[in-house]
Amino acid sequence: MTASRGPIAIEVIDSHTAGEPTRLVIEGGPDLGTGPLADRLERFREHFDRYRSAIVNEPRGSEALVGALLCTPHRADCDFGVIFFNNVGFLGMCGHGTIGLIASLAHAGRCTPGSFRIDTPVGLVNARLHADGRIDVENVTSYRKARQVRVPVGGVGSVRGDIAWGGNWFFLTHEQPLDIEPGNVAALSEFAWQLRQAVNAAGFPEVDHVELFAPSPGGAPRARNFVLCPGGAYDRSPCGTGTSAKLACLAAEGELEEGETWTQESLIGSSFSARYRWHARDRGEITPTITGAAHVTGEARLRLDPDDPFCWGIRP
Repeated sequence: MTASRGPIAIEVIDSHTAGEPTRLVIEGGPDLGTGPLADRLERFREHFDRYRSAIVNEPRGSEALVGALLCTPHRADCDFGVIFFNNVGFLGMCGHGTIGLIASLAHAGRCTPGSFRIDTPVGLVNARLHADGRIDVENVTSYRKARQVRVPVGGVGSVRGDIAWGGNWFFLTHEQPLDIEPGNVAALSEFAWQLRQAVNAAGFPEVDHVELFAPSPGGAPRARNFVLCPGGAYDRSPCGTGTSAKLACLAAEGELEEGETWTQESLIGSSFSARYRWHARDRGEITPTITGAAHVTGEARLRLDPDDPFCWGIRP
């Protein structure tokens, strides 16, 4: 792509959902043309990846920041389209980001309480904005791919967990040696990173998120989690796609009934409530719904100056 001759202005709205930040690009992002969102994501990856880095990486962003590019939907029955990305690449879906998307659009006067259909690279997502600010996200079909896969982790031994899809691929386990609390972030991150390498080597290269669980002080039906994201940052929220994957595992095990509420807590103590309905019980497929809230933290015009040596971000 030919370099721009002058500074590029990108209009964004920043928010956080249960502590996890989202940066929504509403104007000035790369022109990805038309077509299915999955095709436009590949166009973004192949030809405009430096925009991704410039928007979410330092010096303008941080490793925890998730970007969301507002797009014209391809599906005729959708109100909005969105492509999510992070510090190292692109995401199929993002639960906290979808909540942030709706809250940001409401802040900008582009939507009011009601229901919305959102086109994403991995399928249709439904959302509902309540008058009190709560947002429901009915996610893509989720399911467990493999049960209790055993992988070796150096210094720990064998760890068992499930492989599940909730809009992104997860390895989910309760077998971890640490308390899930803020003081253990570095150790939890190191353990989860080693675990991801082991899972990938065991024949599951698609897994790029690791979700560790511990009992919640609030008791059942709820749990506390630690989610390591693809670029090495931990999710400050309880993770919407991770909660969807968790629901799929609970449903497959018969540990949570259809329509029953599950509360997922994050490392920092924030929470989502969640439930599911069966999409195809014979295949173990569910339709999860995640409920949470987001708060707008700022509006900005990013300036991408080609004369700036770090114009396109500091890549990890």
